[in-house]
Amino acid sequence: MSKNSTLSSGLPLEDPSYDKLGYASFAKTLANAIMNMTPPNGLVIAIYGTWGSGKTTMLKFIEHYLQHPEKPTDLIIIHFNPWWFSGAEALTLHFFEELQAVLGNARFEKQLLTDLASLAEAVSGSTPYAPAGQFVAWILRKAGKQTKDALQLKRDVAEALGRQNQKILLIVDDVDRLTSDEIRQLFRAIKAVADFPNVVYLLAFDQNVVVNALKDVQGSSGQAYLEKIVQVPFELPLPERNSVYRLFLAELDLILEGTPIEMFDQARWSELFRDGVDHFISTPRDVVRLTNTLRVTYPAVRGEVNGVDFVAIETLRVFCPIAYDVVRKNVGAFTGHRLLVGGPVGKESLRDFHESWMKNIQQEDVPAVKILFAHLFPKFQSAWENIDYSASSELTWRKELRVCSLATFPVYFRFALPEGEVSLAEVRAVLSIADNREAFGSKLLDFAGQKRPDGKSRVSALLDRLADYPEGFNPESIPSVVQTLFEIGDRLLLPEDDSHDLLGLRNFMRISRLLRHLLQSLDEEQRYGVLRQSIENGYSVATIVDFVIALENQHGKHGTQPLLEDERLVTSEHLSELERLALKKIRDTAKAGDLLGAPRLSMILDYWHEWDVNEVRAWIDSLVKNKDALPPLIYKFLHTYRESISDKPEKLGNN
Repeated sequence: MSKNSTLSSGLPLEDPSYDKLGYASFAKTLANAIMNMTPPNGLVIAIYGTWGSGKTTMLKFIEHYLQHPEKPTDLIIIHFNPWWFSGAEALTLHFFEELQAVLGNARFEKQLLTDLASLAEAVSGSTPYAPAGQFVAWILRKAGKQTKDALQLKRDVAEALGRQNQKILLIVDDVDRLTSDEIRQLFRAIKAVADFPNVVYLLAFDQNVVVNALKDVQGSSGQAYLEKIVQVPFELPLPERNSVYRLFLAELDLILEGTPIEMFDQARWSELFRDGVDHFISTPRDVVRLTNTLRVTYPAVRGEVNGVDFVAIETLRVFCPIAYDVVRKNVGAFTGHRLLVGGPVGKESLRDFHESWMKNIQQEDVPAVKILFAHLFPKFQSAWENIDYSASSELTWRKELRVCSLATFPVYFRFALPEGEVSLAEVRAVLSIADNREAFGSKLLDFAGQKRPDGKSRVSALLDRLADYPEGFNPESIPSVVQTLFEIGDRLLLPEDDSHDLLGLRNFMRISRLLRHLLQSLDEEQRYGVLRQSIENGYSVATIVDFVIALENQHGKHGTQPLLEDERLVTSEHLSELERLALKKIRDTAKAGDLLGAPRLSMILDYWHEWDVNEVRAWIDSLVKNKDALPPLIYKFLHTYRESISDKPEKLGNN
């Protein structure tokens, strides 16, 4: 295929050099046979194939070989598309008018053309829709000037065609798009002239459609009537499944161009395609329907969805809209890692729900749909299997932009990011300035000032996406990023972002998660050096203390499960030094009179209390004695009491 797909318009191929389905050799053989035969009494050839199987492409290939013969030929090709005309009688008239017009251009005998016009009237039994000259001729014939009957007219036309010694091929396509009455009328017209000498009729249609339309014509079965007209039938060669696959995959490669490599896992795609998508891709028409749909929907969400999931979801939308609609309207039954109702009862209820809607789809589609859903939605799979998923799985699904992630799900069905979300282009723009502390910090603060429809700031979404893609940071920019977060982190801990989301994340957790992911790319000595310098120079005391507590949790402090030694970001010795620096940062901030204004004050005081209870008491006593400082202190504790109990960084584990 060329860069610009020849399938994108949905039109049939015309040049056999683009053949991907093995039709060209059959077309060439049939074209040679047509050129070499001299049918004394006419010949009707039919190519049978289901709708969308490539019949029109086959006709185009045959015509190509006829127009580019190996040796000169005087073949005249006439096209007649009955689908352009409505009404049985008009269809017959246009059939003869097309024949008459082409033969007139080829300078056939004038009497032949006149007889053809008269025969058209006789066969159709109606006034021809024709130019004024033909209408006058019709008036004269009606007035008695024309005395030939239909049988005599046919004999005269046949004799004239025989004298011309020039072969005519009349190609008729789209027969199966007509109504039953129009199909019957068309075949009556063909039957009337099927035995004209030197004339070959090449028809293409779905045999079952035509047979059903012709039943009871002249008191015979549709098949019997068809066999009286068609002398040489061919079944359209079925393309190999692999050929259809190759055609589809070639088109898909063009559509997916520019997709981030991490958003299209080839191994996962191969499995999902083999187990489900290929069930719906059996003809060239199927390929055109799906790829044309993807050309419209995918560019708007490229980089914002998982490419594998999106192709699968769009396959369902095109070929199994009932299943697609169920997903679209029942987000809770498909996204996330928890069941709607806990325990075995929850699994049973979820399974009953899925079995109920699957009864409404075609039975032959059920296995493929079920397998596709198992690949796309872990919650669906868990309804049948003893499999459960944790919150960390949801983080992975969100990072991969999977449809099963509640955060990403709406993009698949709106074909755009929800208002207020952060696009991949915005993430890349932020990453491009990560090594510039001033620019990077300014951008984070800009996002903190932008509100989403739910009232939260956009910086929460940005922090999530940055933590999802730590590999997007230039390793040389990591020290600058860590320093920036320890400088402005506290200004990102916004009250409006404190309401828990699906994972219970808050901005201090997002910052901690981003820091951990970035530091993991450095060796232990580098991590320690970066953290030491950033804490010494930073002034976001809450962010600093939060992260030191997260490091302590990795070592099993505060009642947490310790990580293996090689999984910890810093050694015990280095942790002790960072703890000392965090404590010093608290003392310096308190001495400067800025500690009361720090976010997450109760958490900071808890940490300080563990090291020196007397210092904490002394600081609080000084505030109690200050009538201006006491109300803010009481307010802080009333609104942040729970932080020290339920919002410890350890909730994030090691994700």
